[in-house]
Amino acid sequence: MSGKGAPELSVENCGDLRVAVIAAQWHEQVMGGLLDGSLRALRELGIEEPTLVRVPGSFELPVAAKVLAEGHDAVVALGVVIRGGTPHFDYVCQGVTQGLTKVSVDCGVPVGFGVLTCDTEEQALERAGLAGSSEDKGHEAVTAAVATAAALRTVAEPTRGRQPAGT
Repeated sequence: MSGKGAPELSVENCGDLRVAVIAAQWHEQVMGGLLDGSLRALRELGIEEPTLVRVPGSFELPVAAKVLAEGHDAVVALGVVIRGGTPHFDYVCQGVTQGLTKVSVDCGVPVGFGVLTCDTEEQALERAGLAGSSEDKGHEAVTAAVATAAALRTVAEPTRGRQPAGT
């Protein structure tokens, strides 16, 4: 199971964080579970009014994340890509992963990666946070993004443009 070894994250005093959730529309049942898990996690963290945006598919997640990163403390991207008989799976997974990573690093805003990349629909259902699922990746993506945003706000602003004392 991929969840083995996951840390127990404890996040407090984050109700004032501005969080955006972007969810793809492909695979309605899986996406319903991911979205429900993410919204439940936000409520548990005291974040009552997240921004929610739906996009057609997982490939569109990075551009939406880029736009939403400005004005939000964290962004959570939810999607699912299921392997088929062509290399399309590899291209989409690579593009989404690299795109979301680039957004996070370039914008300095945590992006929770709730994109399932599965060989079968059954694997996706097991990770979607539905009744009987073994994992809840929507919930996990929110918790990771919010925990990172909370950690980042404890770091002092860098001294941009100032020379160190004594130079």
